[in-house]
Amino acid sequence: MSNVDKRNKLDEQIFSYRTTKDGKIFIYWYDKQVKILKGKQASKLLLKISRADKKEKQLLLAKITENFKKGNEK
Repeated sequence: MSNVDKRNKLDEQIFSYRTTKDGKIFIYWYDKQVKILKGKQASKLLLKISRADKKEKQLLLAKITENFKKGNEK
């Protein structure tokens, strides 16, 4: 994972998420909502998150948003 996060941004816990009773996942970046998942996509993510450590959770959330791949976000 060291090649993925060269600037150690994932250590800062910049992503968070919230789940709802109906199975939706709201993903936040610096407390701003950036994505909503539902259905199979939400279920798969919850399963992966349940098995991941803190840094892996951050990476999963970053990847699922699809807009955070270039590394130039501020």
